[in-house]
Amino acid sequence: MKKSLNFFFIKIRDFLLISFCCTFFYLCLPKELNAFEKDLGENLFKHNCSACHINGGNIIRRSKNLKISSLKRNGIDNPEAIAKIARQGIGIMSGYEDVLGDNGDQLVANWVWEQAQKAWVQE
Repeated sequence: MKKSLNFFFIKIRDFLLISFCCTFFYLCLPKELNAFEKDLGENLFKHNCSACHINGGNIIRRSKNLKISSLKRNGIDNPEAIAKIARQGIGIMSGYEDVLGDNGDQLVANWVWEQAQKAWVQE
């Protein structure tokens, strides 16, 4: 009985150790390698932003587009600034915090920033 109980605890310990290592490895991956978050950011953009911001443009105010030169000219020079706008809105654009959900603003912002860096050229 004691021997089988020891075996059980060793297996539990091994399982927990492997689980911890896998979780730690996943959390240490750079955001660029996390394809799930990238796809989620792209999907959130397509469903909530692309009606006005087709291919990074802006059908309402052409000067307020999502191209890198326009973003920098308007003082938006990092994903956090984009996330704040997505969350709270700016000018006539209302915020989308409720629609995007938890961390959705950051996922969209990271995706938009990446697209802006690539001049909105799809691979």
